Order: sequence, then C-alpha cells, then structure tokens
Amino acid sequence: MSYKLEELPNSHGLLGEGPHWDIETQSLYFVDIDNAKLFRYDYEQNKTYSAIVEGENLASFIIPVDGESGKFAVGCGRRVAVVAWDGVSPSAKVERIAYSVQPGDEFSSNRINDGKADPRGRLFAGTMFPDIMTKRTGELYRFEKGKPVAPIKSEIGISNGLAWNEKTNKFYYIDTMDLEVKEYDYDFDTGVPSNPKVVFKHAEHWPDGMTIDSEGNIYIATFTGHTVYKVNPRTSEILQEIKLPTKQITSVAFGGPNLDILFVTTSAYFDQPAPAGNTFKVTGLGVKGLPMSKVKI
Repeated sequence: MSYKLEELPNSHGLLGEGPHWDIETQSLYFVDIDNAKLFRYDYEQNKTYSAIVEGENLASFIIPVDGESGKFAVGCGRRVAVVAWDGVSPSAKVERIAYSVQPGDEFSSNRINDGKADPRGRLFAGTMFPDIMTKRTGELYRFEKGKPVAPIKSEIGISNGLAWNEKTNKFYYIDTMDLEVKEYDYDFDTGVPSNPKVVFKHAEHWPDGMTIDSEGNIYIATFTGHTVYKVNPRTSEILQEIKLPTKQITSVAFGGPNLDILFVTTSAYFDQPAPAGNTFKVTGLGVKGLPMSKVKI
C-alpha cells in the first residue's frame, strides 16, 4: 500500500518522543526529551508551537490532564510533574509534582522514559538507566488518582512503548533491551496486567515507541532501523514496513480529524544528518487509530 511522508514544520528536536493526539484541540503534543522542550502541532493551522519547561532538564512525555485545560502530565527526571502551558507561549511552568519514583542515590542517574494513559485515565510510565548496556534498574509503574504508586515490573533496561486493546482486554509493552513486544491480559477495572507472552521479536533493531489501530494491529518504532513495523499481534506477522529517511525512529501515534494520520517522532542522536530529529506525518495508510486518553491525576 502506498503512503505519503511529510515533515511537520519547526518540529526538530535532539530526541523527539512521546506523541499524543488531543482530539479536543486537534493538536499533536510531543517532546524533545534532553532539552525539556514541549511541542504542539496545530493541525488546522499547520503550525508548530514549542516551549521550554522552566527549571527542568528533561521532559520525557506530555499528556493532557483530564478536566484541567492547559495542564499536562510531563515526565521530568524521576518525577511526574503537572505543567501549565497555553500551547502557544515559549515557556511552560511546573505547578506541582504529582509523583516521584526511585528515591535514593543508587537511582540518581535514572529517568522516566515513555508514558501513556490507559483508556481509564491511569498513567503508566517507566524508568531507565542512561548507560543502558550496564544496568537494568528501570521499573514500570501505574499511577492512579487517589492511590499509591504501584510498581508493575522491575529489572527493565529501557521502559518504552505502551498500547491497550479494550476489545480483546490486552496490554502491549516494550522493554527495548529485550528486543521484543510482550502482550498481557489486562483487567480494565483494576489496571492490572498479567500472563505476559512475546508477540513480536526482532533481533536486529531496537523497538521503541508503539501505538495500535482500530483493527488491533500494533505499530512499532525502531530506534536503529529506519522503520515502523505494522504487526498483527495474534499471528506475529509483519503486515507492513513503513520506511522513513531517518534511522532513529522513537515513537508513533495516530491522529488527525479522522485518526487516520500516523505521526512519527525521531531522534538526531550521534550527529544524525537532517531530517533526523524531525516529526513526520504519514498519510494514505488506509487505517484508523484509537483515541488517546487524557490522564486523571
């Protein structure tokens, strides 16, 4: 199937990540992690706005807070901050710290990586150690309003892609260093995953961020492979390879008025040449994604 690639205007970052499509504002939110920078791509205007989170060194994901206009959950180091941003101004401010994880000197170099809200508004986010080849001290957590932080998984290399399927009661998760995608049974009433099994494994390329379409197929970004893989998790079959002109693909999210545009964030690490670090939109795939949830925090 043919598809079309376009770069979003003014979307460059050193480490683009965390794309979230907000239906209410018809905007794509994403981040440049290492520069603590937030982005908002306005679909109607075809214009990208950005802001630096004041006083922070990192911003690993951005998710709108349910019921609080202009407020976002943002991963900042080992904390989840509630950040105020009007989506236009060049600066954003931390209003409060909602959660902190992994206290203690042994985790001082860790940081939160990917984060996403499940369809009930619970935040799932995990940590990683920067020198990924030496330690597996990352953990995956569930953050639920009014409840203690719940550890879900430990001994993680790089906590990464997350996706849910309400029709089949499944949860999909990526620890990049395992080079695989795991599928879990998922209880949407309790937010508890169980019975993991591997549904996709790739020996060559690092799996990174992930999303899901309305038919239950998962889309896996690869940090070392120029490719987004469309995979049927029921059979583990690769249905499509979406190629990009950048090697380091970091994450994916469906958006647009009809949820039929695949947005793709990328990285410019290790002096990757342009257009590395830009965010792209992919059209003509002939599929639709699922609405992304705001976080209840």
